[in-house]
Amino acid sequence: MPVKRINWRTSLVIPYAAFMLLFVILPLFVLFFYAFSSDSGFSFNPLINFVTSKEKWNVLLVSFFFGFLNTIICLLISYPLAMFLANKNINKNAMLVMLFVMPMWINFVLRTWATRDVLTWIGLSGGKYPELATMIGLVYNYLPFTILPLYTTMLKMDKSQIEASYDLGASRATTFVRVIIPMTLPGILSAATMVFMPTMTSYVISDILSEGKVTLFGKFIALHFENNLWHDGSMLALIMMLLIGVSMVGSRFLEKKLAKKGGTE
Repeated sequence: MPVKRINWRTSLVIPYAAFMLLFVILPLFVLFFYAFSSDSGFSFNPLINFVTSKEKWNVLLVSFFFGFLNTIICLLISYPLAMFLANKNINKNAMLVMLFVMPMWINFVLRTWATRDVLTWIGLSGGKYPELATMIGLVYNYLPFTILPLYTTMLKMDKSQIEASYDLGASRATTFVRVIIPMTLPGILSAATMVFMPTMTSYVISDILSEGKVTLFGKFIALHFENNLWHDGSMLALIMMLLIGVSMVGSRFLEKKLAKKGGTE
């Protein structure tokens, strides 16, 4: 009886499948198990505790506020910077782009502690202004994640559409609103996705800069696990995963819709 040979290409999937099983599927199974159980067995108590807890909703709303505000500020700062960097008449090489990317090479915890020292030195310590200090640290750490998507999108813009808009008598403001922004919407969506949810789930930045006075959702989850509240903590983590999934699906849907609209025009 002939021996069936194993396809070497198929065998390459084994390490990937093992990784997915051990570090994705199994942790998710454990998370679901604790989220829908209690000490006595299967239970919806963790979900009920979340729905009925004013403290949990307050932390979630505060996290939404910081995530939304951080996303808006980062976009407002990075958009003109990305336009400047993408202008080949001004920036003839990638060196200026590297200056904005280089801080990402340093561990963000070290950057956060350095930011705290600077803010304390100028009188904006987290002890006096915890919300302001946290916001400054969030913008500083996530700004490069908005510059890069916008920069790469602006490099691919069709300059002929901008020139045609000017030739047809449109003002700079009209061209910017009706031509440039629609062409850069994919970059805006990508930048917003890379900033909004990570801001909500981060807790080291807020914990260090606010000196423990600002609690975001990521820190709230960690506190539950640190206090051995495994079931409630797992439910909070599950809800956060659900929010991340919804934001990614929504962003992907909008990108496809924009791409389809651009292809039909």
